[in-house]
Amino acid sequence: MSTERVELEEWKPRTRVGRLVKEGKITSIDEIFKRNLPILETEIVDVLLPGLDHEIIDVSIVQKMTDAGRITRFRAVVVVGNGDGYVGLGKGKARQFRFAIEKAIRNAKLNIIPVRRGCGSWECTCGEAHSVPFIVRGKSGSVEITLKPAPKGTGLVAGDVAKTVLRMAGITDVWTQTRGETRTSYNFARATYLALRNTYKLVTPADWARA
Repeated sequence: MSTERVELEEWKPRTRVGRLVKEGKITSIDEIFKRNLPILETEIVDVLLPGLDHEIIDVSIVQKMTDAGRITRFRAVVVVGNGDGYVGLGKGKARQFRFAIEKAIRNAKLNIIPVRRGCGSWECTCGEAHSVPFIVRGKSGSVEITLKPAPKGTGLVAGDVAKTVLRMAGITDVWTQTRGETRTSYNFARATYLALRNTYKLVTPADWARA
């Protein structure tokens, strides 16, 4: 039996949503978003979206001056996703590299969001969920990104950081337009993440009912 499975079996939920998941009364991550329920425990995501992949976007060293002297810590930015319509972004700080990554992964799981995909390009009529369904924008700090539907086979026309977030979300074709200081990896990743979140935020309750 894997360590992860043992941890889930020993999990004692601290929230109402966690208890509903543990008791099997909620069996789908879609149900959580349809009911607008908060995800406050990473185990909820582990149960409903098992086998999430993660990728490290950026690792840097940050320093802070205190009365005891200078404290050096690692700061990690991680994206998680299943490559099929769900993605999360998180960051974590710790004195040890491994712990910073673990914190970032946990934070990313708590920030998991659904991504609505489609075939929104007038040049493509395949009807498959390979791009964004309409133009969406996201902004973080000075970075602003616009995602535009692209026909199948176009690929991800984006910077490396945005490509990672899009790929984790299951987007395979998209055009992008960016403004601002895209060398700031976290802001670039978060702007892309927020643009993808808007594919869901712009969906009406009636759309969810038909899903």
